Amino acid sequence: MKKIVYVLLAAFISLGLTLEAQVTSSGNFVIGGTFGLSAAKSKITQDRGEGNVETESPSSSQFSFSPAVGYFILENFAVGIHMDYTSSEVKEPDLNRTTDSDLLFGPYTRFYLPVGDDMALFLEAGFGFGNSNDEKSLGEERQRINTNIFAYGVGPGFTIFSNHAIGVEALLKYNYAQSDFDTELGGIASKTTTRTNQFDFSVGVQFYFTALKPATVKNEKVPTF
Repeated sequence: MKKIVYVLLAAFISLGLTLEAQVTSSGNFVIGGTFGLSAAKSKITQDRGEGNVETESPSSSQFSFSPAVGYFILENFAVGIHMDYTSSEVKEPDLNRTTDSDLLFGPYTRFYLPVGDDMALFLEAGFGFGNSNDEKSLGEERQRINTNIFAYGVGPGFTIFSNHAIGVEALLKYNYAQSDFDTELGGIASKTTTRTNQFDFSVGVQFYFTALKPATVKNEKVPTF
């Protein structure tokens, strides 16, 4: 995985071209974010010879929101601050329920590689530091765990610019997260470390502007959103 990331980074830097559209010029700002919503529910069917037996399995739902603001310190290269909020819930057939809320803040960078006058590939990398709040319901009893989290993510994306300096984008990222928490049960203390590796696909909208007005696009024939 690390070798793939290094190759992608080297390719983007070596092919650094100037985007015709002035949305990624030095001195411009970019602000926007991505949304995500998912739900899952399944059933288990067993054939025991005398007929099929169906049992319920856990159902889950998740919502995510990731706003960000950045500044182009160089042509096609922006740095900024982003926030990641994720809320998920898992319901068991026996009415037990687990909820998880994660909130992370941190810096991020983007390097754009133009593909025509109104499109661009980009490579994004970011770090996050924050807190996770887990709550598990076991009948009438509840258990809460607060966890500190460190995470980073990197991946390529693709964006299409309109002549109103709005970018509609898709992003595929590899994310790594590590969380640590201490627990004590029956006088016995323990420390748990969780490491997570995952790939995420998201879509979003970004608005590019100068300090006083929206950024301009040279090509007037680009799509209007």
